[in-house]
Formats: sequence, structure tokens, C-alpha cells
Amino acid sequence: MIKIAIYGKGGIGKSTTASNIAAALADRGLQVMQIGCDPKADSTNSLHGQGAIPTVLDLIRHKGDAFSLEDMTVRGYKGVVCVEAGGPTPGMGCAGRGIIAALEKLKEKGAYDTYRPDIVMYDVLGDVVCGGFSMPMRKGYADAVFIVTSGENMSIHAAANIAMALDNFKDRGYASLAGIILNRRSVKLETEKVMELAADIHSTVIGSLDRSAVVQEAEELHKTVIEAYPESTMAEEYRKVAAAVYREAQKRR
Repeated sequence: MIKIAIYGKGGIGKSTTASNIAAALADRGLQVMQIGCDPKADSTNSLHGQGAIPTVLDLIRHKGDAFSLEDMTVRGYKGVVCVEAGGPTPGMGCAGRGIIAALEKLKEKGAYDTYRPDIVMYDVLGDVVCGGFSMPMRKGYADAVFIVTSGENMSIHAAANIAMALDNFKDRGYASLAGIILNRRSVKLETEKVMELAADIHSTVIGSLDRSAVVQEAEELHKTVIEAYPESTMAEEYRKVAAAVYREAQKRR
């Protein structure tokens, strides 16, 4: 089982990238589990197309421990197992607790033994890297971390903070930074800016994704690009990124 965490600033296309990677890996015959670690609980929407699904925090709030593994999970494209951690009641509690609760409950309910995934992907909001948001980095969870960024200043700033957190945690046996995914936003000197970031944090750009209307068109259909437009140039870009992610993560098992 290979465990991957994908981090990035909110709104940068992290969840779209993660879901298309999951779909591309599922197309290769791998059993994939994607765990949405964002309070918005929309990480897996394009994989299962069902709209909102029960989040782990909602189940805990309403049922205590009286719920099953099947209540927490939904099967999506090519059998991808979809989970959403969820978030606290607005104005109350810590969003990071949802991540901690979800990961603990998945272990308690025997998710990994039941589904036997080849790939576990954590889709994590990277605006802050503290508390529960750093949970997927910890020993026993992700083997490798990938950062999705554009050339926008705030996205690069968030990416640098994520890399700094990983560097600070390196003596604790946490996951290692396995690469950067450039999700283009047509920013001036975008490639150069992200390459400079990669050099600063001692990493590499393992793949890039062009800005394309096809991505939004697929999302309007509640599908990934891989499912909706499998012959498109964009689908091929996602496949190349998925292959690079899989290759780099294998090195860090």
C-alpha cells in the first residue's frame, strides 16, 4: 500500500488534481482510496458524482460510534473508495480535528483491511500546516507528500510553508516531500517562479498541468476529466502526472 498526501493552497485546483490522479491510477487497475481532508468536504465529488456525501465528523456528531465502515465510504469511478473528513459546526471547534477523527475512525473500522487499497490519497488543505492538517504527514500515514501550486504569489507562499513544515518534521519520521505539481494559471513567468521555488525547497517539478476549459466542463458534469473526456489532451496531462506521482511515491515506501 502506497500512501500519498497532496497539499496545496485552497482554490489552487488541488482537489481536482487529486481526483484526476485517482481516476488515472484506477484506470491502471489499482485499487484507490481518496480521503478528503478539507472542511468543505468536496474533494471526491467528481469521482462519485453524488453531490454531498456523509462526512466522518457528521456521522460522529449524529451517531457517536454507532455507524459502520460502509456509512463512511462511497464507491466512485472504477471503484475508487471515497471518504470525506468534514469540518466542525461553523464558529465551533477546530477543522483539523475532522482530519484526525477521520483517520482514526478509518483505522478503527478496519478500512485498510477491508478495501485493501493499493493507493491511499489524502487531499489536504495547505493554507495552514498545523494540528490536524499535519496529520497525513505523520509517521504511519503518508509515505510521500506532493504540493500543487501555480505561479501566483500566495500559492507559492503556501507551498513554501508546507515544505518548511516537512523539513521541521523530518527528524520525527514524517513523510518526505516527493515533488511539486505545477497547475498553471497563466501567470507571467509562471514556470520560472515555480522552478525557483523548487530549487529553494530542494525539490523538483514532477509534472505540469495547463489551464484548460475542459477541466471546468468536466466538473459541470460532476466527473473527472479522465472520465468525461478520456481522449482529451488534458486527460493525457493528468495521466502523465499520475504516473510521475506513482513512480516517486514508490521510491519512498
